[in-house]
Amino acid sequence: MSKISRCIFICSRHLKLRKFAIGCLGLSIICSMNIGYASASKVDADSSSEGKPKVAIIIDDFGNGQKGTEEMFQMPVKITAAIMPFLPTSHRDAEIAHKRGYDVIVHMPMEPKTGKASWLGPGAITTDLSDSEVRKKVEAAIDDIPYAIGMNNHMGSKITGDERIMGIVLAVCKERGLFFVDSKTNYRSVVGLVATQKGLPPVNNHIFLDDTHTTSHITKQLREVEMWANQNRYCVTIGHVGKTTADTLRNRIPQMQGSVEFVGISDLVKEKWGWNASPMLPSNNQ
Repeated sequence: MSKISRCIFICSRHLKLRKFAIGCLGLSIICSMNIGYASASKVDADSSSEGKPKVAIIIDDFGNGQKGTEEMFQMPVKITAAIMPFLPTSHRDAEIAHKRGYDVIVHMPMEPKTGKASWLGPGAITTDLSDSEVRKKVEAAIDDIPYAIGMNNHMGSKITGDERIMGIVLAVCKERGLFFVDSKTNYRSVVGLVATQKGLPPVNNHIFLDDTHTTSHITKQLREVEMWANQNRYCVTIGHVGKTTADTLRNRIPQMQGSVEFVGISDLVKEKWGWNASPMLPSNNQ
């Protein structure tokens, strides 16, 4: 073979090897891209598999045998029964709610800025009470409602703006292993601030269901609840014992279940704030 032919042969061989190497490199890059794409797809799939937004429905004013009580106990989903202390059916309602698998919380009567004192019910917290009197009333209310895992305010627009009194209320709640849900009857409430200072979750109501007691209004409010939950991943809503509210809830809940999950308030507080009840004092409520 001449020198020229040998050179052509060698160059040709090197060219083939180079093409082979480039081909392998390209295949490696493509494989890497595919592996990366598969990993990204898995991450996307995992991140899109989160559960539905959570809705916690709190129903206030159990304890007085009002119309609609039995209907509320027939809800097809878990609700939270806020039971006023020291009333004729307080103990009965707590027992039934617990057996139904509902959460039970104390619906604590608290002084409003305006309104009749007769609306408060027995054992109410008022601004003229001393520190020790406030403490005794909160402790007595908790002791009166078996299975209570939390508390919210009945009325209370004046009290929830008072740091002194709310500091005592929340201190007792923490001692007993209860969290507090601010019903938001006062938009200048200090409850969230004081709760955070005391190491309690700053839970509050987002939407009142039945501030107007009509089916059309409650239906509208439930649409707001669904929208709020989908925008924020959770929603706390408060309604009241009554046939109109119960009937509207029963009709509307099945339609909402496609986009939200109904949970007890304790489930939501555990998930959202990592709440773990740690009572410092003996309690019959856990």
